[in-house]
Formats: sequence, C-alpha cells, structure tokens
Amino acid sequence: MNCTPRILPGLSCLSFLLLACNPDEQEQGDPPGMLWVPAGKFMMGSESELALPDEAPVHSVQLDGFWMDAKEVSNAQFREFVEATGYVTTAEQPPGPDTAPGSLVFVMPEAGTADESELNWWTWREGTDWRHPQGPDSDLEGKDQHPVVHVSWYDAMAYAEWAGKRLPTEAEFEYAARGGLQGSTYSWGNELRPEGEHRANVWQGRFPERNLVEDGFAGTAPGASFPPNGYGLYDMSGNVWEWCSNWYRPDDYQRQASEKPSRNPKGPADSFDPDEPDLPKRVSRGGSYLCSENFCCGYRPSARMKTSPDTGLVHTGFRCVQDN
Repeated sequence: MNCTPRILPGLSCLSFLLLACNPDEQEQGDPPGMLWVPAGKFMMGSESELALPDEAPVHSVQLDGFWMDAKEVSNAQFREFVEATGYVTTAEQPPGPDTAPGSLVFVMPEAGTADESELNWWTWREGTDWRHPQGPDSDLEGKDQHPVVHVSWYDAMAYAEWAGKRLPTEAEFEYAARGGLQGSTYSWGNELRPEGEHRANVWQGRFPERNLVEDGFAGTAPGASFPPNGYGLYDMSGNVWEWCSNWYRPDDYQRQASEKPSRNPKGPADSFDPDEPDLPKRVSRGGSYLCSENFCCGYRPSARMKTSPDTGLVHTGFRCVQDN
C-alpha cells in the first residue's frame, strides 16, 4: 500500500475505566453536545509504513482532560451562529479588488487525466460558500446535520469564541481520535474495514478518478452516520478535515520529543512549510471523504494536514473543545 503526498460501539472498557478513575473531573456534567476526554499520556505520531515524515518521531505527550464536541459542527449549528452575530465567512468576502467571493470545490477528473503536480481536481468556483457548498446553484436542503464546510480557520475560531469554546490543539485531537487505543493504525484498531464494515466516510476506489461509494456517501455524511470511537466521539476519522489551533511546522515533533513527556503542547510559535516557505499554515486533522488508501490515508489518527488559515474547502470543517 502506498500513501503519496496529500491534498489541500459506545464507550470502550478502557474509556469507562479512565472515566471512573477521574470522578472529580466530571462533577458539572456534560456540556450540551460534548463528551469528556479524560486526562492521560499517549504516544503521539507514527513511524509506520503509512506515515509521512512530519508524523515522526513518535513522542510521549501528557494531557489534561477536556470536553470535546461529540460531532463536527453542523450546518444548523453554524447557521445559528451566523444569525445571532451577522458573521460573514472568509469565502463570502472578495479575496481581492477584482475577484468575486468563492471557494474551492472538488471536481472528479476524467480517467487518465489526473495530474498530481497540478492538482487539477480542485476548481475555484465563484459563489461557493458554506450555504452553497458546490457553487451558487447549490444549497443546504436536507443537510442541516451535515458538517459545515468552506469555513476558514478564522471562521472556526470566530464560532468557537461565540460558543464559549476553543479549537483543539493538534495533540488533543490525536489523543481524542485514538479513543483510548495506543498505537493503533486507525481509531478503531489496525484494520481499515474490520469484518468488511466501513467505520468512516472515506473514498473507496482509486482517487481521484473512481469513487465506488461503498460506504454510501460520495460527499459529506450527516454526523454520527458511523460508529463512535472509544470516547464516544463521532467522525474523528473521515467526513471532513477539522481545523486545530496549531501553526504547522514539519519539525515540531522533534522539539516536543526533547521534553519527557511533553505536557499540554500548544504547538510552535510560528509556521514553516518547506513546500511553500512564504505561506503560513495551520494544522487540520482527521481526514475527509476525499481521503483514500492510494493517495492520502489522512483518516489515520496520526496524519497531519497543513492549510493556509484563510482557505475554505469543500471537505474542511471543525469541532470545538472546552476546558473543565
């Protein structure tokens, strides 16, 4: 299996034991729509055959407990925020004086025409935004419970502040995505489809030219369409990439590895991506419905993505966390 460079059931027994050992951290009850992720130590990153260089070295991280949204922020939830505040997303604002508002959508190329150097399956489409995810003629009918997309990092931060929450750190996201499993390839274990069952909304077939849609979803899926992980969290793998608070640097894990363990890491103070040295980027996690075995493998808990914070995409959303 080859992963080439990427594009822009109930609680487990382990989770129950971890919760039972931390009763004082749960006295206030669950905030609506959120679940408690208990404090703990885990090995962050991966050096498996599927891993990319920025996932190494594997290093020890200690985290305090935190609340996390059980599901990705939905279109209905984001609409409530916009109606309450009048907020205008990045994709709804002109990017320049002579450019109309819009965002990037995925368009499947014809067989044999995909060019990885040009990423010709991405198309800038005017009039595309969270209300019109496929372009100006599309809408959100029947998609209230789907994750909101075409939101920039700034949009996600604005929502989180309004909701009295924050975006997760990269370490918090990976720890929560693992669901109490240490070192597993996926959030549910080491097989992508255990007993033939699809555990996440991802691409089946050869990306980007053929999607078999074996999991039932060619695009986003409503939240909780697949089983939760060991902490009861849904769609921590697949569906949409999710913004984290961190700046991106490929060498950040080397710095963290010098601390034993690294405690509640917030990430680097600035960004550097050798692929685009002049473009600062933030981290997103979790993979999306466009991630496949042959191209991305971004649905692994350790997989990292880097994107400029003003970018909105048809497969990028977010969820929030809250301190105790």
